[in-house]
Amino acid sequence: MVEIPEGLVEAQVLFNGEAGREFLAGLPARTERFLQEWALRPAGPAMHGMTALVVPVRRSDGAEAVLKLLLPDEESAGEPVALRAWAGRGCVRLLEHDPGTGTLLLERLDERRPLSGLAERDPRQAVRVVGELLARLTAVRAPAGVRGLGPLAAGMLERAPEALAGIPDARERGLVADCAAVLAEVAGEPGDRLLHWDLHYDNVLAGGREPWLAIDPKPLAGDPGFELLPAIRNSFRADQVRWRFDLLTEVLGLAGQRDRARAWTLGRVLQNCLWDVEDARGGVPELDGGQLLVAEVLLGRA
Repeated sequence: MVEIPEGLVEAQVLFNGEAGREFLAGLPARTERFLQEWALRPAGPAMHGMTALVVPVRRSDGAEAVLKLLLPDEESAGEPVALRAWAGRGCVRLLEHDPGTGTLLLERLDERRPLSGLAERDPRQAVRVVGELLARLTAVRAPAGVRGLGPLAAGMLERAPEALAGIPDARERGLVADCAAVLAEVAGEPGDRLLHWDLHYDNVLAGGREPWLAIDPKPLAGDPGFELLPAIRNSFRADQVRWRFDLLTEVLGLAGQRDRARAWTLGRVLQNCLWDVEDARGGVPELDGGQLLVAEVLLGRA
């Protein structure tokens, strides 16, 4: 019987309520089902993130893999589509997928060696690794059915006026308003590349066939500029924003499109600020200071 980690229980109850409880209750039976159907043997203690249980396994031929069991949502629904499109180029390989439950069987990478370890020793090289992975991933055109950045951006701009009214601090309100204004300039041309959306350091693991590979995409069809913020914000230091942005745009081949990359990065700041306001539920929002510093730098105010 698989043991459900307490951290996954807390996250599911907090974010998904009754649906999360139902998901948790069904996890032991679902795990056993796919161990049987895909001829797998458990090969270590279960791991978890915020949304999924990950069980190390061995296949019938002895190859290592991981069984990923999750409650599918809008963000994760495109994961198998994206992984098939990338076909292991810069990312983890998809081995099996059950459309009915969203369950995935993936190649096993080295979860003990996330990119965050390298970032502590050499932040510039870590940013370069993310940029090189993003260059490969965004070289692929998004397949049909992947949710689009265009509707997402339009929704952000629609929600922005109400959110601004809920931000009492004048500096914060002005920065969020300026992010929205810059995003509005590019929102009509959202792009068609296959985006990972969540490529922070802990979503990059050491691999056997390649030094580093991406995991856990939340795919979008859109502009590569929307991918840059996690690598700017990871292990954040305000004095590194400029060189991180410059390095990422260089590696992704966006040096000639810096204004667009800047606009979409500010759009990503806007997205996070909108979530902060909505999480406050009418109270005073606690906007992420690092996000606002990124905005100040990219707007030329710091």
